[in-house]
Amino acid sequence: MKTVCQTEELRAAVAKARAAGMKVGLVPTMGAFHEGHLSLVREARGENGFVVVSIFVNPAQFGPDEDIGKYPRDLEGDSRKLEELGVDLVFAPGVEAMYPPGAGTKVVPAPGLINRMCGLTRPGHFEGVATIVAKLFNLVEPDAAYFGQKDYQQSVVIRHLARDLDFDLEVRVLPTVREDDGLAMSSRNAYLSGDERREATALFRALTAGGAVIERGEREASRIRAAMQEVIESAKGVQTDYLEAADAETLEIRERLIPGRVVLAGAVFLGKTRLIDNILVDIPE
Repeated sequence: MKTVCQTEELRAAVAKARAAGMKVGLVPTMGAFHEGHLSLVREARGENGFVVVSIFVNPAQFGPDEDIGKYPRDLEGDSRKLEELGVDLVFAPGVEAMYPPGAGTKVVPAPGLINRMCGLTRPGHFEGVATIVAKLFNLVEPDAAYFGQKDYQQSVVIRHLARDLDFDLEVRVLPTVREDDGLAMSSRNAYLSGDERREATALFRALTAGGAVIERGEREASRIRAAMQEVIESAKGVQTDYLEAADAETLEIRERLIPGRVVLAGAVFLGKTRLIDNILVDIPE
């Protein structure tokens, strides 16, 4: 396994793999790996001859009051895990490699995808995500890129990005990996105290309760949200950022759900830690 930090080295390594006739898979990450990340790497390894994993804590997707300085970093430990999984190339650039002095161009996703849910309380976040992902797609030109369902709104933004800007690749979105008690694996789980960790399952339980209400025939979004909020309020120290039901493809929010696939998504705070999660529910005709 090779690690590079400069875009020229990345391009050269990928070009060599392509010249050898290999398919290229890309797994974009911010590091601090857990089993969720590693599941993406395994899938990429199984489907491609050459696997690139990027590790970059992207400042453009953090707000001024967010936790970029405290975001967990463990390049050495992450690299050991990737080597064990047979990754070919790790791209671990510094900020100036990705945002050279004077760089100011941004990719702005469609407002309808980002002016709701996480976008309401994290202005600029999805512009930062879209910009860095577009840069990685341009640099690597992968055949497939791998993302997790836990960041569902992000995955929708990226699918639309790839389609709208004609990137010739497949965006693969893989299921959320959970702890035994249902908590979605996340690098931010490391911030939780013991008491907070015990209460953190409230978000998944709330989403599950919303899904159960839908399966019993409820279609009024306000009642579905109320069922989810009731679970959150029963947990100690958990504060709702948002709980929402939206069209799984467009993220459109309707007051009455219609047949099709719906995403139940939410974000909560435990102390200063913000956690997100979602589940998909199919509504029959």
